[in-house]
Amino acid sequence: MFKNAVQLFEIFGFKLKVDPSWLLIAALIVWSLSTAYFPEALPGRTSTLYTTLGIVAMLGMFASLILHELAHSLVARSYGLKVGGITLFIFGGVAELEEEPHDPKSEFQIAIAGPLMSVLLAGVFYAIGSLTAGAEGVNLSGAVFGYLALINLVLAVFNLIPAFPLDGGRVLRAAIWGWTGDLLKSTRISSRIGAAFGVFLMLTGALAVFSGQGVGGFWQILIGFFILNASNGSYQSLLVKTALRGKTANRLMSGSIHTIGPGASIAELVDDVMLRHGVSFVPVVAGDVLLGYADTAGVRSLDRQEWAVRPVSEIMVRSDAGNTVVPQTPLDDVFKCLTATPRRKLLVAQGKRLVGVISLSDLMHHLALEQEIGVKPKAER
Repeated sequence: MFKNAVQLFEIFGFKLKVDPSWLLIAALIVWSLSTAYFPEALPGRTSTLYTTLGIVAMLGMFASLILHELAHSLVARSYGLKVGGITLFIFGGVAELEEEPHDPKSEFQIAIAGPLMSVLLAGVFYAIGSLTAGAEGVNLSGAVFGYLALINLVLAVFNLIPAFPLDGGRVLRAAIWGWTGDLLKSTRISSRIGAAFGVFLMLTGALAVFSGQGVGGFWQILIGFFILNASNGSYQSLLVKTALRGKTANRLMSGSIHTIGPGASIAELVDDVMLRHGVSFVPVVAGDVLLGYADTAGVRSLDRQEWAVRPVSEIMVRSDAGNTVVPQTPLDDVFKCLTATPRRKLLVAQGKRLVGVISLSDLMHHLALEQEIGVKPKAER
């Protein structure tokens, strides 16, 4: 999901990563706190102090987001779900569950864990701020802890809005799932509510921009756009997974394959295989043994004048677990592999023997055909 995210450390076995977009929101938070919040709460202090307090409060918010997502992750792991890690990005944080919850109960408890953690943190920060407050009013620690209490309370309340994929939307999905017994239907309903909420945020944000509120309205538009896309994307992703469930690579792979040997020239690869048969991805074999593949990216890496004298082996990408699957590989795993990298094709091999090629377009064509015919995927219960 976040290809440019950088791992910072591990906590309780979960990889904590930060997407570069987080740096933007971190800078905006520090700027906002140092120019508005702290000057108002602590008048008459230096700009250096305000900036320092802004950085401290931003780091406190950073820690709060981690604990919020950690609560989701720990509960998910307690139900046996795999969590790819925790990533902080421009709109907050996300616990990257690699699979859907198995039942409404686990969905509810995973979803509610984050807001409950934020409410707990709000209470703790409020108590600390009250205990450290001076007799003459708000002091430095009181201002910082007061902000952290407020931001955690806002985080909890906003996340409880029943708009998928927010935590409240997941709570709603759990309720509908428990009532209907149908995960796909509950996701469709909750994602539509999430999409409507996203549109609402975008419209009200646009009105705010036109009325002169500037940055706040623009930020609201961005959040609405994110929720709209995330809600639609979550439903489409589940729809694909449901449609592919129980099927394997050998069902959709192309068995009619044009191959080439490693000693053939790149010119032969281009003229006799790629252009003649209209293919951009060509398995490389030596007899019955699969060695790897050559594609147009490899061809483009060499000057055209060298194609006639350079062998295919020089641009061949060797077969490995990242580009080769066995015929029995579930199609949902194939789909994950195909969408994780720019490469949109995989070799299918039984041992060292090539048996086919499967592409993302094969999967998409299959899904489109099922929809056109009217085949409904079996609901997960």
